[in-house]
Amino acid sequence: MDKNLRDDIFQHAKEWILKAGETIRTKINDPLIIDTKSNPKDLVTTMDKETEYFLATNIKKTYPHHLLFSEEGYGDDVTSLDGVVWIVDPIDGTMNFVQQKRNFAISIGIFQEGIGEIGFVYDVMADILYSAKRNEGAYKNNVKLPPLKPELVLDEAMLGFNHHWLCENSVMDERTMQQLVKKIRGSRTYGSAALKLAYVAEGIIDGYLTMNLAPWDIAGGIILAKEVGAVTTNLDGAPVTLLTNESTITCHPAIQQEIIHDYLQKGKK
Repeated sequence: MDKNLRDDIFQHAKEWILKAGETIRTKINDPLIIDTKSNPKDLVTTMDKETEYFLATNIKKTYPHHLLFSEEGYGDDVTSLDGVVWIVDPIDGTMNFVQQKRNFAISIGIFQEGIGEIGFVYDVMADILYSAKRNEGAYKNNVKLPPLKPELVLDEAMLGFNHHWLCENSVMDERTMQQLVKKIRGSRTYGSAALKLAYVAEGIIDGYLTMNLAPWDIAGGIILAKEVGAVTTNLDGAPVTLLTNESTITCHPAIQQEIIHDYLQKGKK
């Protein structure tokens, strides 16, 4: 992507994501209409829909030839990452939004010809904006995040993943994941994929495993993580498509192969 175009898109996207977050904070205590989607734990609120509508309207008005791949119905029928594609989650961590009124994020990943050019993860209630432009580093607000430390062993790693990995599930033998938990220094669950990927970029966790998440859950965050040296693949070590739901791992490169070969490959169903 041409640098001038990337800078222009970045500035517009930054303005819109901050404005969307301001609106959410203003309305955080207003009555909510809450619906379920695929199951009783898969929540959607009027705020999810209003936020996506705001972002979609601005994207389409300003960049009519760009495509939008999003969660709540205002996007396009995206079947490839040809051209410029915005992958948007208006509220990642809706359950946290509903029950905690914190620990949720707006996530935007912008790709050209399948290459991640711009990433945003906005921790709305903390007013912390993680951002990245390809080959220009990742930032927490206006402070550049340092590259990941050069060395790491799995015994000293902190990983993020939810507790479904440790229960009987359709993706992984839970006993293998229990062995991984015993191996590492510790595990954390935050309830928002976007925030966990931002934390990988920040270096406060060393990796994050997702179980069958949609592209909009991870698109912005993996761009952030890549800019500090983290790597993202599916559980086989192959590239992530960002067109369908996948289980993925984003982590420090020093521990990637050990996790994949000694745990994910052995436990995968």
